[in-house]
Amino acid sequence: MCNMTFEETGGDHSSDRMETVAIALEEVLSSALPQGCITAGVYEAAKSLNADPDNVVLCLLATDDEEDVALQIHFTLIQAFCCENDINILRVSNMRRLAEILGGVKPGGEPMDLHCVLVTNPQSSLWKDPALSKVTRFCRESRCLDQWVPVINLPDR
Repeated sequence: MCNMTFEETGGDHSSDRMETVAIALEEVLSSALPQGCITAGVYEAAKSLNADPDNVVLCLLATDDEEDVALQIHFTLIQAFCCENDINILRVSNMRRLAEILGGVKPGGEPMDLHCVLVTNPQSSLWKDPALSKVTRFCRESRCLDQWVPVINLPDR
């Protein structure tokens, strides 16, 4: 149910709200990484979504390669799958910052494919992250405003 006032949906508070969600997203990624709860790469994400969609709590899609038609087709399919399976989705700008947060390099020095990043639940169902709750609430509120895939800009540090 969507019960939001005008002040909660826009106005002067929208940039503060976006910044708060961006910081919460950074916290989610930073805490999920050491727990092994990050899947990076379009192909790897598709495999993970197919194998265990109930384990995925958040899907991040890059905004930087919008002229790559093949990538956009993959994004469309992933978005449809996530919507069908009630998985929260965000488009993320500032891929350089995302790479900084996630390390950006696979073992062996090869760069990670960060066009699609999944955050999964750890084996322990006790992971109740307040930052994840903020991001989840933002996604739910955005859907109520017919913004099914909101864009978050990760601020430079």
